[in-house]
Amino acid sequence: MNKLLILCFAIIMSCTNTTAKSSTDMQAKGDILASESQGGTEQKSFKIIKDQQQLESEITRNFAASGMEPVMKIPDFPKDKKLVLYNLGTFNSGDHKVSAIKNISLKDNVLYVEIPEYESGGMAIQVMSNPWFIFSVPSNYQFNSVELKYSK
Repeated sequence: MNKLLILCFAIIMSCTNTTAKSSTDMQAKGDILASESQGGTEQKSFKIIKDQQQLESEITRNFAASGMEPVMKIPDFPKDKKLVLYNLGTFNSGDHKVSAIKNISLKDNVLYVEIPEYESGGMAIQVMSNPWFIFSVPSNYQFNSVELKYSK
């Protein structure tokens, strides 16, 4: 009986001593809400979008910068996510539009966004492009910078 009591006590203590371990390497899947090859800024940059009004404004402004009206239905702002507008900078040829996000991870206040590597189809017409995209991350992510990681 004494051994059974000690065994039960040990099991209870092992369960109560287990604490949730917080990881500095959080990973999630991000969703692209909008992506275009024209209308972004000349320099790489990012901006957190806070609400539906700002989402509509950013999409409309980026399309206007390329001389167009929005050619897409503006999505609804997700309630449980944080939205990020990312400008890829200027490219001098090819289509650098981001079409998929493979993985998103957070480490040391840096958000790493893994996207498929751009593969050129050979000779391309020399056209300057300023691609941009808006994607979602979990609302609890806190970061100071965003880095794209290209992978095959």
